[in-house]
Amino acid sequence: MQAVDVMTPNVITVGPDTDVREIARLLLENHISAVPVVDEKQTVLGIVSEGDLMRRVENGTDRRKSWWLKSLFHGAGDAGEYVKSHGRKASEIMTRELITITEDTPLNRVARLLEKHHIKRVPVLRDGRLVGIVSRANLLRGFSATAPDAETPVTADDREIRDAILEEVDKNTSVWVDRINVIVADGVVQLWGLVESQEEKMAVQVAAENTPGVKKIENNLGLVPKGVGGY
Repeated sequence: MQAVDVMTPNVITVGPDTDVREIARLLLENHISAVPVVDEKQTVLGIVSEGDLMRRVENGTDRRKSWWLKSLFHGAGDAGEYVKSHGRKASEIMTRELITITEDTPLNRVARLLEKHHIKRVPVLRDGRLVGIVSRANLLRGFSATAPDAETPVTADDREIRDAILEEVDKNTSVWVDRINVIVADGVVQLWGLVESQEEKMAVQVAAENTPGVKKIENNLGLVPKGVGGY
């Protein structure tokens, strides 16, 4: 398997001038822990993570907790007031020295990069432009479909199935496709990620069932819990 087979293709991004509070809102509302910073051509300039915002709020401490974002919108403590009165742009707090991969990067190499550089996710580029993101969770889902050390080929048909399912979900259901991931190997579909309701969970399954070439479906979708990050 390669990065293209497990990556989250619909990545939520921000521009270099996006305000810190807007970034915090995006992380909280979308249950994610980082957003790439891109220009108008989708060239990646950097990434702002939950940890970057934590360091701004807590003056350099290393504590990382997803629930802290909620305090920004409920008037709790000095942190929210500090961020409100000392708002900065994405370009000022983002991490600029990025590790990136391409769509054809093998999963084993992706795993080694995450481990070596102690990072949680890596942007996927095509001709220098952002097309997806691979997180630790994406890797685990890919490895659950195939043995990580095996040369298990993912066919063009598998990738067409994956693209078709994601397109159907995006166009014809209320499910946020940036919250789900679809892994396809030899026609077997694994559905991962978070949805808002049992109805949305079933909608994704039906979309997969109606896609030609699907042999079997493993629906691992869960309901969105409060304060849980995605990528």
